[in-house]
Amino acid sequence: MTETLVPPAASDGQAAPKRLFIKTYGCQMNVYDSERMADVLRPLGYATTDTAEGADFVILNTCHIREKAAEKVYSELGKLREMRDIRLAAGQPGMIIAVAGCVAQAEGEEIMRRQPAVDIVVGPQAYHQLPELLTRTARARGERIGADFAPVDKFDALPSARGVSGPTAFLTVQEGCDKFCTFCVVPYTRGAEWSRPLAAVLAEARELAARGVREVTLLGQNVNAYDGEGADGKPSTLARLAWALAGIPGIDRIRYTTSHPNDMSDELIAAHGELDALMPWLHLPVQAGSDRILRLMNRKHGRAKYLELIGRIRDSRADTAIAGDFIVGFPGETDRDFEETMDLVRRVRYASAFAFMYSPRPGTPAATMAGQVPDDVSRERLHALQALLAEQQLAFNVDKAGRTFDVLFEKKGRHGAQAIGRSPWLQSVHVDDADHLIGRIVPVEILKGQQNSLAGRLLTPVPSSSGLTRGSDDPHLDVSGWPAMGASLSSTGRTTSDPRVKPEDDGLGSVHGA
Repeated sequence: MTETLVPPAASDGQAAPKRLFIKTYGCQMNVYDSERMADVLRPLGYATTDTAEGADFVILNTCHIREKAAEKVYSELGKLREMRDIRLAAGQPGMIIAVAGCVAQAEGEEIMRRQPAVDIVVGPQAYHQLPELLTRTARARGERIGADFAPVDKFDALPSARGVSGPTAFLTVQEGCDKFCTFCVVPYTRGAEWSRPLAAVLAEARELAARGVREVTLLGQNVNAYDGEGADGKPSTLARLAWALAGIPGIDRIRYTTSHPNDMSDELIAAHGELDALMPWLHLPVQAGSDRILRLMNRKHGRAKYLELIGRIRDSRADTAIAGDFIVGFPGETDRDFEETMDLVRRVRYASAFAFMYSPRPGTPAATMAGQVPDDVSRERLHALQALLAEQQLAFNVDKAGRTFDVLFEKKGRHGAQAIGRSPWLQSVHVDDADHLIGRIVPVEILKGQQNSLAGRLLTPVPSSSGLTRGSDDPHLDVSGWPAMGASLSSTGRTTSDPRVKPEDDGLGSVHGA
């Protein structure tokens, strides 16, 4: 859960802006949607604030994946209602309260029934209607719910300019899901799979690059199913989109999430080995390691196919870090099924992963399946899996100590002139005396790997005007002039003398079959 902030516009003598607070729950898609809601409301005079206290308009941008997430929203709504009542009793202006996102899509009428203080309910495909809904609410009449499935209308209606700040940005390219996993509500809350046209994505990416963005993360419920219309009128692919984005001056790094194993094409796997801008980090959820449970989940792939995919991906680029998602305690899961999941995790060796206890969602097939696993059993399995994943993550981070690779500095750290950046593998990297390099890509020597981050140092002091950093006026700068580092360095952070040769100690290895 995050709180999405966009810097207010500079004062130009006009009236003080109205205050907007957006609280974001869930995935990166919701973070992107929150940023775009702020963009939609900015022309109406709304500038974001970092707290609900004093806000004129509060939006809860919700996630419906887990039951507890939905209940947190109702709890938050109760607090907001009390806050508004206190302000009104004191003769102060109240606040407009809106619920957006997947809970709004799934439970719109229920939200209005359970919490009458809510003024607006808007689904993820209708938030471009916020100005209209806000106007209707201000007039205390008309429809307050917008929850249709029309992503093309949404993207056509959004402002072309985005209020991003910093060198990284999310970029939605695909929405919806046709997979119908038995535990998941996304097909019902986000609709069918739909991809934005290639030209529209590239236009937004160029606008982001002009604002100083150096790394874009392409978002989609099944982002590697991307098939947006190309210039020739035919469907494009995610691999072709990545190549096109890499041709935009200033866009040095490309990531994408979240992927489905069934949409991992040969073309996309090849791009990981050929396109330097495509970062060596892949979020490829499997959810379980048991073929029996995967069939119950309707994942449409088995254990062997997943492991074979991991092997092919690492054959294409040996240092690719794999991230994943897991559900334990799915209906019918036995001790043997769970051990097969643990075995798969040991084989793959994840750089990072999320693991959750199964949570039944109303309306999904799994919610009524026989063999619901007791919470205490699920909790014990979850703790065991999380311990193994944490062990693997720590090993992956510790393995980076002593290496040198490019870091994109994103923001200031907590201590003095410290700056925080991202490695090619999405690790947080803390470096002292580097806050003047925010927005730049600079080689960093890693001193220590920790559970959730890396500590590093600059090889030599780098002035902010130095030509020895990527992200300068020449985004394709030749790095041959950088100081000696003990190993050759590519723009993607490979530290072998030949980036196509698999390093023996990369901490990842290859996996071939079950």
